[in-house]
Amino acid sequence: MKLSPLAALLLRFLGNAVAHVKRGEQTLFVITYHRILSKPDPLLESEPDVAEFRWQMEVLARCFNVLPLSQALKQLDAGRLPPRAVCVTFDDGYRSVHDLALPVLREFGLPATVFVTSGFLDGGTMWNDRIITAVQSLKTEQVDMSEFGLGLLPLGSVEDRKAASLHLIDGAKYLPPAERSRLVEHLEALVGSPSRGLMLTPEMVVNLDRNGVEIGAHTVTHPILTSLDGNSARAEIVGSKEYLEQLLGKPVPLFAYPNGKVGVDFDASHISILRESGFAAAFTTAIGAITRKQDRFQLPRSRPWDRTPFLFGVRLVRWLAQAV
Repeated sequence: MKLSPLAALLLRFLGNAVAHVKRGEQTLFVITYHRILSKPDPLLESEPDVAEFRWQMEVLARCFNVLPLSQALKQLDAGRLPPRAVCVTFDDGYRSVHDLALPVLREFGLPATVFVTSGFLDGGTMWNDRIITAVQSLKTEQVDMSEFGLGLLPLGSVEDRKAASLHLIDGAKYLPPAERSRLVEHLEALVGSPSRGLMLTPEMVVNLDRNGVEIGAHTVTHPILTSLDGNSARAEIVGSKEYLEQLLGKPVPLFAYPNGKVGVDFDASHISILRESGFAAAFTTAIGAITRKQDRFQLPRSRPWDRTPFLFGVRLVRWLAQAV
């Protein structure tokens, strides 16, 4: 899938027009991804495969000014941000960022930032991926999760398994960490073998950094911060920063909130911890572009979900225009 020269010209024109109309109100849009798939997966349809990711990066390279995230924030503060300014980020720290996304980023000369959940770098797997893998692997036509208040779930079709995965993830997301672990372990016991190897290794994190990919913090174990007491939340935030700084030998000034819903998944106490810990900015999952007047510890990020290059670019331009 390829963007035509005329469509690329139109996107650049529209982006420049937005910048001209806004004049002093410069805007920055930050795209967020999680993992990149080697091929489409019906249970992970919100995640792009490498072919889709490649045409998205080609659109960015041809039609937008893609900047390193820390640099973009500094240029925004200084009033020197170029028009059509975009940054690329990844959450969690999947190894596919290293194995599949990095070659594409290098092909187009694009910078990016990866927000790493530091506790999974030595062979661990995110709890939500463990649920998905277990549901994919179950040999039964249904699974009884009534013990956890989640009912009897059918598994007879791909659509059933996709719905079951989403239902279980939504149900587990806000459980206390110990209860969430019990739910995941229950599922894995039904399958007989847990999933492993989806996340970056420490060596991969270092290699990403050496290839110009900025590393940010994303807690140690990806909890919902509001589900923790104050000391536990501080340990998650500070622990991820300290580990990554020791690994890389440099400051890690950027943070992304797990799940990232404003006013739900974090609150003012967590922002205070971030400030005290030396972070310079933190990112949510709210939709929209960034302006100079926004709180640097509640910055929006989101991902266009369009399936064609032109609509993908148009949505980015529209969100740059709608920043408040």
